[in-house]
Amino acid sequence: QVQLVESGGGSEQTGGSLRLSCAASRLSYSRYWMAWFRQAPGKEREGVAAIYIPGVDTYYADSVKDRFTISRAAAKNTLYLQMNSLKPEDTAMYYCAAVSRFRGNPWFRPESYDYWGQGTQVTVSS
Repeated sequence: QVQLVESGGGSEQTGGSLRLSCAASRLSYSRYWMAWFRQAPGKEREGVAAIYIPGVDTYYADSVKDRFTISRAAAKNTLYLQMNSLKPEDTAMYYCAAVSRFRGNPWFRPESYDYWGQGTQVTVSS
């Protein structure tokens, strides 16, 4: 069973930075997608960024473009999300997700992914 474990969340002030990590295990595919989603209280889960492995294709939500960077350390089988210039509206639970291939839904839809982590909380204060 694939396991995804997020870490790195916490509290930060506006303009600060955080780096989230997602340790993946038992991902036996040679090619797959990994992504970061977030969900704020009372809102739907939304796609933040995605990366195609082992390629270099990355995708970002407009709200985080030029502030967040998704990357992967192949040797550690770990996914990262570097978050800079944080804003209060970035406050949410952040989730790591993975799937071997998409089946018709776009990268930013939660239903596109088969595997999920438990989430890590990010809180940005003004």
